[in-house]
Amino acid sequence: MPRVSIVIPVYNVEKYLRECLDSVVNQTLKDIEIICIDDGSTDSSAAILDEYVARDERIKVIHKENGGYGKAMNVGMDIATGEYIGIVEPDDYIEPNMYEDLYQIAKDNNVQIVKGDYWRFKTNDGSEKKELWLMDCNKKYYNKILNPQENIDVFNFQMHTWAGIYKNSFIKKYNIRHNETSGASYQDTGFWFQTLCYATRFYIVNKPFYMYRIDNPNASIKDKKKVYALKYEYDFIYDILKNNEELYRKFINIFWYRRYCSYIWNLYRVEEPFKKDFFEVFRKEFNYAYKTGELEELLFPENDLETLKSILKHPNKFYRKMTNSLTLLQKIFSIRNQGNHKIIRFFGVKFKIRRKFSEDKESYNVLSGS
Repeated sequence: MPRVSIVIPVYNVEKYLRECLDSVVNQTLKDIEIICIDDGSTDSSAAILDEYVARDERIKVIHKENGGYGKAMNVGMDIATGEYIGIVEPDDYIEPNMYEDLYQIAKDNNVQIVKGDYWRFKTNDGSEKKELWLMDCNKKYYNKILNPQENIDVFNFQMHTWAGIYKNSFIKKYNIRHNETSGASYQDTGFWFQTLCYATRFYIVNKPFYMYRIDNPNASIKDKKKVYALKYEYDFIYDILKNNEELYRKFINIFWYRRYCSYIWNLYRVEEPFKKDFFEVFRKEFNYAYKTGELEELLFPENDLETLKSILKHPNKFYRKMTNSLTLLQKIFSIRNQGNHKIIRFFGVKFKIRRKFSEDKESYNVLSGS
């Protein structure tokens, strides 16, 4: 039994694949299994995988017809034999000591899941620019054994699944699966939620291991046509909760808050004419949550609760205000990165603002204007 099985779902990533594979095969933890699922690639990705198989016996490659990210991940996890399972996206790469450190932490603390911080990065003219993202922005819960059954704060950590490792026996015991919808469309959301619903020993460490690429033009996060992909993921989670009375009772309230966070992010990113349609779906679903008593207002920060109530009580007014604000931003803002700060120029007036991170969106606090 390898200590860690690393599952890599691959589809048309020839530009980044070698860097990813090199970072995995060169891990300081040598006792690993590397499972690459070629999901019907039409570029040279399949050939690159076969090249790596020929020189490293730890690598297994499965070539299959295209079935989407969720199916590819399920195939890889089903055949994983390692004590723990890790996930690496093929356009990302990892630090050399990632799995050695995470495995040791998992064993020392006897946990089902352990995750670390990560870097968001992009390359420009051969140089790499990166920015640290924390699993716990409040820094309250690092290096502690956490029980999601008793502390739902863990659902407000970063949602990503690839920043850690999962005990294989835990995944199989609860039959935790990815949603097998087509394409690469946020299927990690359902997997993330399930792991926290079932876990009783969860650990996060304040050390970054994972390099998450943000400049891949083909990434699903950049596809604004995938309007309802997040809806389908939350429908998938909702069905799981409805079919398990204990999970429903414990987690239905935090489910609706996390759904709200994802929907707000999605609402601002999709383009017309899809935005209006998605807004109507958003409004109807949260009206339903109120009527059924599944939504708990106390879980919502004050600003989020005000926004939600505005959407439900004054939808036309909110939508006009939102679209007008977005149009204004597109026309008059020139934004320049400056580390953890940005400079916004508004009709010649310069404002310094600080980034705040939540899920995959950014919000800003104005610090000064001149």
